[in-house]
Amino acid sequence: MNGNRSDLLNKASAIRLAVFDVDGVMTNGQISYASDGTEIKHFHSHDGLGLKALMANGIAVAVITARDSTIVERRMGELGIEQVLQGRRDKSAALDEVIDTLGLRCDQIAYAGDDLVDWPAMGRVHLKLAPANAHPIIRARADYVCRQAGGDGAVREMCELILEGHGRLSDWLGSFGPDAHDNQEPGA
Repeated sequence: MNGNRSDLLNKASAIRLAVFDVDGVMTNGQISYASDGTEIKHFHSHDGLGLKALMANGIAVAVITARDSTIVERRMGELGIEQVLQGRRDKSAALDEVIDTLGLRCDQIAYAGDDLVDWPAMGRVHLKLAPANAHPIIRARADYVCRQAGGDGAVREMCELILEGHGRLSDWLGSFGPDAHDNQEPGA
């Protein structure tokens, strides 16, 4: 984490939209193909629950990715994410589209990215998030670097940070039973 925890949570409290890259953030960044040419990606189920928690708490979620993938369309559809912009190499221009659609400002947005192509959009927003396996330049510029790698729960960690900033993490964890927060790692 770059900065102190209270500053980070203060930034997180302003977030109304969380934007996520896919490859390297929602997945481990590896792209596999079956023998018939079908693309294979692995998403972590913990991340999906975190994304749903954000949306249930009034925080919009968007996905901006440079690649086109029917798998991404399917997974985001399963999660109920409507703002899915694929095949967008200019992620800053794609961010502008989302901003215009939702009527938000950059100071209300978090962006989760892992590689240099993410920086033009990521550098414009209020809260910059990176998985543990992000490119060193992205990690150095991020407000928060996760303990988890992309595709291994980093998105969930980011979602919980935003919920904590909004003062809703304990209530959300409590919705799973009275012992749910007993197992929560400090600072998660």
